[in-house]
Amino acid sequence: MPQAGDQAPAFQLPDQDGTPVSLAQFAGRSVVLYFYPKDNTPGCTVEACGFRDEHSALEAAGAVVLGVSADSTASHRKFATRFNLPFPLLADVDHTLSEAYGVWGEKSLYGRKFLGITRATFLIGPDGVLKQVWPKVKVNGHVAEVLAALKGEAPAADGAEKKPAAKKAPAGKKVAAAKKAPAGKTVSAGKTAVAKKAPAKKAVPAAKATRAAKKPAAAKKAPVAKKPAAVKKAPATKKPGAGKKTAPAKKSVATKKASRK
Repeated sequence: MPQAGDQAPAFQLPDQDGTPVSLAQFAGRSVVLYFYPKDNTPGCTVEACGFRDEHSALEAAGAVVLGVSADSTASHRKFATRFNLPFPLLADVDHTLSEAYGVWGEKSLYGRKFLGITRATFLIGPDGVLKQVWPKVKVNGHVAEVLAALKGEAPAADGAEKKPAAKKAPAGKKVAAAKKAPAGKTVSAGKTAVAKKAPAKKAVPAAKATRAAKKPAAAKKAPVAKKPAAVKKAPATKKPGAGKKTAPAKKSVATKKASRK
C-alpha cells in the first residue's frame, strides 16, 4: 500500500455511466479516492451517503470524490441512482486499481475466506502526491476526518487527528468539571454559613430548655397543692374528742334516772 509522500498510482476506469475517468484529468485539484467492498451493503451505503451529504463542503475545499469497488458499471448505476450519489463510482472489475493501491487481498467473514477490497481512503494532492492515507476505515465519522484533512486540520498520518481531538473533548469536560468543583466549594461555604445559622437554631432549644425549666418549677408547686393540708385536716376530725363529749351525755341520763328514783 502506498503511503503519504508517495506518488499516487495513475489510473483510468469507467464510472457508472461508462465514462472513462482518469487521475490525470484532475491535475491541480485534490482527489479523495475511497475504496469500498460492495454496492448496496450497509457499511458501504453509510459511507457513500456520508460523502454525498458533505459533497458541497468537499468541493468547496477543492476536492473531487471518486468511489471505487469491483462491482460492474450497471451495479454502480443502480447504487448511485438509488442514493442520489453526486460523484463518480469507478468499476474496478479486474481489481487492477485495487491491487495498485494495496487494498485487494484475502478477507474473512463468518469463518469464510475470500478475495476482496479492504475499505481504505487516499487523499491525493493537486501535485499527484499522496497527502494522507486511511488504511482501515471506520465508517462513522470518516468523512469528517477527510474534510478536516483537506482544511489542514489534521496531520498526514493515517487520519490520527480525530483521536487526539476526541481526547481533548473529554479533557475539556474535565476542566469544566474542575471549574465546577470550586463552585462546589463556594456552595460548601454556603453550607458553612448555614452551619453558623445552626447555633441560632440551637438557641431555640435553649429557650425550650428554659420553658422546660419552668415546667419543673410548676411540678414543684404541684406537690404543694395542699396535700399536706389534707393530711392536717385528717387529724382535725377529732373523733376521739367527740367520744369524750358523748360520755358526759350518758352521765346526764344516769343522773336523770337517779332523780326519777
